[in-house]
Amino acid sequence: MSNAPVVAAVDGSEHSLRALEWARTEALRRTAALVVAHVLPDSVQLYAARRSSLADPSQPDEHPDPVGEHVRDILAGAAELPAEVRYESLEGSVPEALRVIAERALMVVMGSRGRGGFAALLLGSNSRAVASSAVCPVVVVPHAERSAGAGEGDGDGSSSGRVVLGLHAAETADDVVAFAFAEAAARGTTVQVVSAYAIPPAPVMVVDAPFQVIPPEGLADDGNAVPAEREMLRSQTERLAPFRARWPQVPVEQAAVPGDAAERLVTASRSADLVVVGRHHPRRSVGPLMIGSVAHAVLHHAHGPVAVVPTLPDGEDTA
Repeated sequence: MSNAPVVAAVDGSEHSLRALEWARTEALRRTAALVVAHVLPDSVQLYAARRSSLADPSQPDEHPDPVGEHVRDILAGAAELPAEVRYESLEGSVPEALRVIAERALMVVMGSRGRGGFAALLLGSNSRAVASSAVCPVVVVPHAERSAGAGEGDGDGSSSGRVVLGLHAAETADDVVAFAFAEAAARGTTVQVVSAYAIPPAPVMVVDAPFQVIPPEGLADDGNAVPAEREMLRSQTERLAPFRARWPQVPVEQAAVPGDAAERLVTASRSADLVVVGRHHPRRSVGPLMIGSVAHAVLHHAHGPVAVVPTLPDGEDTA
């Protein structure tokens, strides 16, 4: 969908206004339209439903919507806007309304937490629900407190850091990799590919007699960690070859790291423009684990914007 818009989900909160700025910048980079989507408050939806059912011509056609007016005022003062900016007022629940509009979007951009969220929660239920189910990439922009410790940028899309891709060579879908390369190309920056490998367990000492210690067979120190890293880099190189050919202008940095992938991606987010992860559906997923444990952890703890990319429908592209 080369002509698809960037959708910014706003509710008037500071979190959503940061997401709006990120989406504005992204739409300019992509020369795409910007759609500002606002799910109407329950009171406005109720008013519209009652007016429709009563068919009372004496009632005004629209109920005042301060959020929509506020957002229009903010964009009116922006230094630069995409060639096309549209405003859409949506009805229904926030997750469902955004899932519907995502069907015709290049990406949906939203804040990590909206109005009414508990201060202690790093990721709101609406952000998690949309990232778990939308058919297009969802970018979650963290609130100011989380991005304040980042080394570069402030979470509004203005930093000059790289795009970080969390890659599982055997499982990450092509759409996820393509999205990361397309983002790096649009920004004129580097893709840093991060894959994690398991750390071999430490030798376990087996006591066979009161004064005799026997190491278990096959656990001698044979330098397994180095071959594991080498094999991971080889798998990365093989997997990335077609994307390097498609985006030859994008520099690529490869990193194979021991331990937990989510922890490494969160650390990398301090100096990144964007962290890209795939949406993985475990067979028996419940609640937040629908997006996969790595994506879930990164969304909760990253210091900068995170893109959760599903496998896109046939015929669609992220470029």
